[in-house]
Amino acid sequence: MRPAEPVTGLILSGGGARAAYQVGVLAAIAELLPAGAANPFPVIVGTSAGAINAVSLASGASDFSAAIQRLTSFWQGFRSHQVLRSDWSGVMRQASRFLIHSLLGLGAQVPVALLNSSPLRELLQERLNLDGIDEAIRRQHLQAVAVTAFGYESGQAVTFYQGGGTIDAWLRHRRIGVPTQLTVEHLLASSAIPLLFAPVKLGQEYFGDGAVRQSAPISPALHLGASRVLVVGVSGNPRGNEPSVQRTYTGQQPTLAQIGGHMLNSTFIDSLESDIELLERLNQFSRVVPVDAAVQGLAPVEVLVIAPSQPIDEIAARHRQELPAALRVFLRGAGATKTSGAGVLSYLLFEAGYCSELIELGRKDALAKREEITRFLGLTPN
Repeated sequence: MRPAEPVTGLILSGGGARAAYQVGVLAAIAELLPAGAANPFPVIVGTSAGAINAVSLASGASDFSAAIQRLTSFWQGFRSHQVLRSDWSGVMRQASRFLIHSLLGLGAQVPVALLNSSPLRELLQERLNLDGIDEAIRRQHLQAVAVTAFGYESGQAVTFYQGGGTIDAWLRHRRIGVPTQLTVEHLLASSAIPLLFAPVKLGQEYFGDGAVRQSAPISPALHLGASRVLVVGVSGNPRGNEPSVQRTYTGQQPTLAQIGGHMLNSTFIDSLESDIELLERLNQFSRVVPVDAAVQGLAPVEVLVIAPSQPIDEIAARHRQELPAALRVFLRGAGATKTSGAGVLSYLLFEAGYCSELIELGRKDALAKREEITRFLGLTPN
């Protein structure tokens, strides 16, 4: 019997505005594909802002190159006011509501966050054609697409997936898979960063950013049938192998933004890096056990990781003046407009200059791995 053709999964991690980097990587892959090539990723999984990229790509999977062009145009034209209220009245009103309701316990019992992300709902409803997912599945250009959100009451990471054929739901510790027809609400829930953006109600439960307590970001792709995965990260240190360097310490207390930046990195980056490391160790183990063990779920899973070659925090710091004045003043007190607090800024800087630089960085990083990508996807070298 001929071995089964590998099923390639695409993992797009979260990270707010950092997800622009993923678009550059995908644009480079589109350049490497032959003209008119079909979607090379039958399984697409996204979390947080990566969920928006994932569903956008899946809805256009019948024409991969055109889908990438639309996604690139989408991010290159970004302005903060398209994602959140960045005008003076919007920022001050939301901050006041957060103070009065969340800290003092006064006012209406409605989900309140530091920032008002209502413009994002209008943008996604206007730009996304989710009917394209069913069309891509029907034409066998897509096997499944999934987004993950975190349930605040259940404490579970819930992966909502839409696919063809019979894909069994799964139940693991603190993570489950649920078949559904994906909507804009699922994307808003998956990208609702805790405290910054309000949670979104799906069914009977409120959900927030899928990266929260997502202990195994690669697992949903494997449940959906992927046998090898391409992971596009948003950290410059995807495997925890940062070289030892001599650091200079200021001895100053951390700012609120600096603390927040580390918390966001812990949410969006650490679990992905740990999952990659675990999968690689399992691959090593599977190579030394009997062949029959593959039948028991220990078959090796090839992993290719593409991640930023430059510190994204530093890129964000160079573009901080692009932030609208009201947001800049609002974030200044927490230290987010300082170089030391640029970690938070890197997640919230939805501006064309910053996003375009991340896209170009992603493209260059992917093309630098041209040979690896070509071999991984089984392409004919140009």
